[in-house]
Amino acid sequence: MERAAPRHFSMLREFHLADFFTLGNAACGVGAMLFAMLYMSSELDFHFFAAAALAPAAFIFDVLDGRIARARHQHSALGRELDSLSDVISFGVAPAALAFAAGMQGGWDAAALIYFVCCGVSRLARFNVTAESMAGASGKVSYFEGTPIPTSVVLTGVLAFAAWQDRLGDALYGGAFSLGPWVLHPLALLFVLSGSLMISKTLHIPKF
Repeated sequence: MERAAPRHFSMLREFHLADFFTLGNAACGVGAMLFAMLYMSSELDFHFFAAAALAPAAFIFDVLDGRIARARHQHSALGRELDSLSDVISFGVAPAALAFAAGMQGGWDAAALIYFVCCGVSRLARFNVTAESMAGASGKVSYFEGTPIPTSVVLTGVLAFAAWQDRLGDALYGGAFSLGPWVLHPLALLFVLSGSLMISKTLHIPKF
């Protein structure tokens, strides 16, 4: 009997060049989370800045994968799903992890960070479902509903600036307040604002 041909790396054969850049985006997000955890145990500034620096690196990969896919006309459902999953890691979970490492560890802070990530997941899922119906004659989506999740690099930048000014932990901008049984750092409200803008249906952002 003939043996079936080996299927090693069969999934990789389905990847286009742009998909490897998308995985670079995901790798940056995972690296950022690992550095954030390292910072919590080491308290070395280098680990915090490394985690923050991986956010713009992930953003560059995210931009490049889209441009490469358009240039090579290699759009696929697999690529779209890879992009969304990578964005959740790099621009959703990683910024929340960095904020937690920065000192937003109160109960209300945790609720704000969870809300932010859930908004990011919901926004990406909505885009994937509605992308085809929103596309014009060119087949390209002309605008985003709500802010794109990569805009969270701004939050990472704020945290990096706070670290540069030695304003992490108890020295976070805005201090901390006890509200009922939990603590809230007002800086965590930036994540609530970002998440709310992502899921807005009235805010239309042109897509270039």
